[in-house]
Amino acid sequence: MIKVDNILQLIGRTPMVRINKLADPEGAELWAKVEHLNPGGSVKDRIALRILDDYEREGLLKPGGTVVEATSGNMGVGLAMACAVRGYKAILVMFDKASTEKRRLAQALGAEVVICPADVAPDDPRSFYSVARRIAEETPGAVLANQYENPSNAQAHYDTTGPEIWEQMEGRIDALVASMGTCGTITGVARYLKEQNPDIKVWAADPYGSVFKTYKDTGEIIQGYPYLVEGIGEDKVPGILDIDLVDEIVNVSDKESFYMARQLALQEGILGGGSTGTVMKVAVEVAAAMRPDQVVVTLLPDTGERYLSKLYSDEWMREKGMLGQ
Repeated sequence: MIKVDNILQLIGRTPMVRINKLADPEGAELWAKVEHLNPGGSVKDRIALRILDDYEREGLLKPGGTVVEATSGNMGVGLAMACAVRGYKAILVMFDKASTEKRRLAQALGAEVVICPADVAPDDPRSFYSVARRIAEETPGAVLANQYENPSNAQAHYDTTGPEIWEQMEGRIDALVASMGTCGTITGVARYLKEQNPDIKVWAADPYGSVFKTYKDTGEIIQGYPYLVEGIGEDKVPGILDIDLVDEIVNVSDKESFYMARQLALQEGILGGGSTGTVMKVAVEVAAAMRPDQVVVTLLPDTGERYLSKLYSDEWMREKGMLGQ
């Protein structure tokens, strides 16, 4: 029986679930760390709490202060939850492709939500990065969570997610498959796991339209283009990314991501978001190419309940030309 003083103490220690029907029986074992079972519904709860803890310890966040962040939604929900418990105001700057569910969740937790266009350059004054920085600078007593550049992001996963995976798998892991967005998860977890076993291969799943694969393959930062999957991929390279920890990056289309997310729900009973479909698509392929005595672990970032009006809506999927394989 679990008994805690507040909801934030339930963050982390998420379960590992074996993937059965989607996994190739002749391939490697496939396991998924189900991060939507964090109390805020996503992997971002971990870094929201860590960033607040670090700012408080450094004296940068005072009682009654304000936390500002640019977010695709999940980090915003995690921050709103943490700020509600700690007594801070949260101002969240989201782009306009964020699902209605994520906006309303953040508002239900007391956050103020500001909407910006998604189809502008990162340095455009209208981008959610620029607007968040401006609000933080102009608001007395405010701090910018700054998940894209804040080392607390990757450190949270190095200190918690990585050790949890290693312990849960009892050191039996040959490959990790994770998504890339702010890149805190893949950087922190990969660093920890490779310190335990340098032979572990790290695969990243990334949407077509994101800049990461080209950056990994050539070192160049190209101009990205729009895609529908939320919360992963980027049009810039975050400062916290250690690209040398990533062995391979595989691009996945929106259609492939949404189809796999739906199959995960139908065949494994796990309702994940579009990014969950993206990583599962790559994880299934990676595991199928490996031996039966090997083990692949993937991280499922968030819950599909945040996308009921999108990828789990036949009407929305039909409108986007996404129904069928």
